[in-house]
Amino acid sequence: MRPVDSWLDRFAYKHPRLGIPRLMLYIVVGNVLVFFFDLFSSGTFSAMLAFSRAAILHGEVWRLVSFVFVPAYSGGVLFFALFLYFYYFIGSALEREWGATKFTLFYFMGVVFNILVGLLAGGTTMHYVNLSMFFAFATLYPDMQFLLFFIIPVKVKWLAWLDGALFVLDMVMMAVGGQYLAMLLPVVAILNYFLFFYSPIRELLGRGRTRVQHQHSRAAIDFRAAQRKAKETKGYMHKCAVCGKTDADDPNMEFRYCSQCDGYYCYCMDHIHNHVHVKE
Repeated sequence: MRPVDSWLDRFAYKHPRLGIPRLMLYIVVGNVLVFFFDLFSSGTFSAMLAFSRAAILHGEVWRLVSFVFVPAYSGGVLFFALFLYFYYFIGSALEREWGATKFTLFYFMGVVFNILVGLLAGGTTMHYVNLSMFFAFATLYPDMQFLLFFIIPVKVKWLAWLDGALFVLDMVMMAVGGQYLAMLLPVVAILNYFLFFYSPIRELLGRGRTRVQHQHSRAAIDFRAAQRKAKETKGYMHKCAVCGKTDADDPNMEFRYCSQCDGYYCYCMDHIHNHVHVKE
């Protein structure tokens, strides 16, 4: 599903210089450097760059930016490399789809929301911003397949549901642990996603609502009932309400239903535009 035109699209179009081309490449390179520096400093490097409200209030203002490069994943080297490649792939795909400016806005607004929550909660990471990028990717490419465990093909939209379940699980665990302010981290990540996808989601829901209304409308019900009744007649499916000609009489004749007539009235091509409209 491609996003429809919105104020964000227009803003991005009018301000192309705000974009940072290949932004995810810089984010990934920064994460790699911090990760390897941590290997030789027992995590001291990350501690100097991580978001800390107390440290920021004491003048270490670089943490407002440097926390973006602190790895949100602390596993082994192999899994860390896969983690970064995965998000580099997603971020690059979003940049190609949206353009550098809109993707930069998406990531930058995620950072700003995290800073605001961090100032309230005392600390923050980019973990949920990265996860929300996957929501955006799944919305744009729902039927793309990934190999789960390098073996099982799974569509992205199903993995997005799993991603959503992780959000909910994390929020439940935070609530159980009394970390109520920390619960704002996944919330603002989702809000950032909805900010960028509000218009296409609203459009999709509107199409679905219209489809359901049509399927339950009197005209649709009458049409299906008329089809069943026609099959039980003399072998024809359509019969002109003016001349009585059927598709059994002339297989090459086309028949249409008049939208201006009240009820279910079929006409051959000779009379579809040449008949008196039936009004109940």
